[in-house]
Amino acid sequence: MAFRLFLALSVMLFLTACEAGKQMPKLSNKKLCADSECSYPILIARALQDYYPGDCRFIPIRQGQLVYVYAMLKDRGNLFWAGSVQNTYYGEQEARIGHFPSSVVEETHALMPATTEVKTTNWDFYCN
Repeated sequence: MAFRLFLALSVMLFLTACEAGKQMPKLSNKKLCADSECSYPILIARALQDYYPGDCRFIPIRQGQLVYVYAMLKDRGNLFWAGSVQNTYYGEQEARIGHFPSSVVEETHALMPATTEVKTTNWDFYCN
C-alpha cells in the first residue's frame, strides 16, 4: 500500500514538473542587445535555409522568413542569436522569442546598434 502511494505521488510530481517546464543548459553567460532589457530589435534578417530546432530553447525557421533579432549571444564566437520569426501573415503564428544559429540567416536591415552587454539568466534558456 505504501509503495503504491509513493509511486502515485512520484508520478504526480513528475507530471507537474513536466507541465511547469524545465531549465535547460545556458548557451552563453552574456548577450549583446540594443538596451538593458533586450526589448528592441537590433536587426532584421532573412533565413537562408530551414532550421529545425533540437530543443525548446530554439525556434523553427523556414527559408525566406524574416527574423527580428533582439540579442546576440556573446560567448562561443557569436554562434547563436535570439529573435522572433515574422510570417507572411502576422496572426498565423504566436510570436515567440527563441534562439537560432546565426549561420542560418543573413542580415538585411540594421535597426539599432548592439552595444549593451547584458548577463543572461536561467530564464533566457527556460523551456515550457
